[in-house]
Amino acid sequence: MACKKTITVFGATGAQGGSVVKALLQDKSFAVRAVTRDVTKPAAQKLKEAGAEVVSADLDNETSVKAALKGTYGAFVVTNFWEHMDKDKEVKQGKQIADLCKQLELKHVIYSGLENVQKLTGGKLEVPHFDSKGLVEEYFRQIKVPMTSVRLAFYFENFLTLCRPQKCQDGKTYQLVIPMGDIPMDGISVTDLGPIVCSVLKNPSEYAGKDIGLSADKLTIRQYAEIMSEVTGKTIVDSKITPEAYIKLDLPVVQEMNSMFLFYHMRPDRNVALTRKLNPNVKTFKQFMEANKEAFKDL
Repeated sequence: MACKKTITVFGATGAQGGSVVKALLQDKSFAVRAVTRDVTKPAAQKLKEAGAEVVSADLDNETSVKAALKGTYGAFVVTNFWEHMDKDKEVKQGKQIADLCKQLELKHVIYSGLENVQKLTGGKLEVPHFDSKGLVEEYFRQIKVPMTSVRLAFYFENFLTLCRPQKCQDGKTYQLVIPMGDIPMDGISVTDLGPIVCSVLKNPSEYAGKDIGLSADKLTIRQYAEIMSEVTGKTIVDSKITPEAYIKLDLPVVQEMNSMFLFYHMRPDRNVALTRKLNPNVKTFKQFMEANKEAFKDL
């Protein structure tokens, strides 16, 4: 283990970081330093048992973040906008990590980034959880840290929670309430991120400095609904809701989600072929549904 290059993985007990730690440990090309706030919780202990070095750090505490990065070859960096819903705070956390990566001379950073939508649209559209990451991407480049940005598509997992099929008035049919019209929407399972990050880390000359848009499937909402119907045996359809109607719904973070879907209307760059090259086992939406069929049995 001592001769292996070490990768620091932030958010190691979360969805993205957890997938990365798992893939790196299975691949065995790197030693893994898993970062979490509470090293005593069961998820952290499991990582230790699996072979990771588990350390405590808080993204708001510079000293702890520096200690987590010290002496490592590279890092996987993810920040969590949804934890505090504060764009400025996420930018501050990201820039601080970038500064420390520069100071400690890390050789390759994989950042879970997204586009700066506000900048791309000339201020016509704001998606705070995208814009914050876009600003951090720009900062990494500005201070010349060797960084690859991996930009995830819509999580398939959102169909289990925020975008779960809703029962129609007839009590028999269900609908997906997503304002995309007939525009295809890229999607991916967050669990498939880890092997992608591992591939990127193993090929720095090919991917350092690049922005990689990740996607496992490009489907219309009607196509997502048809696959869900096929797998669950329920009748699930596209509600065909418009952005104007969607934003008036009483849903969690509806403004943020509506802005995100409007950005998806612009078809941001997400590359299915490259995603499959980096992780040949990435799940299609149908494979994801079949693996998660039990989650829909109560529909």
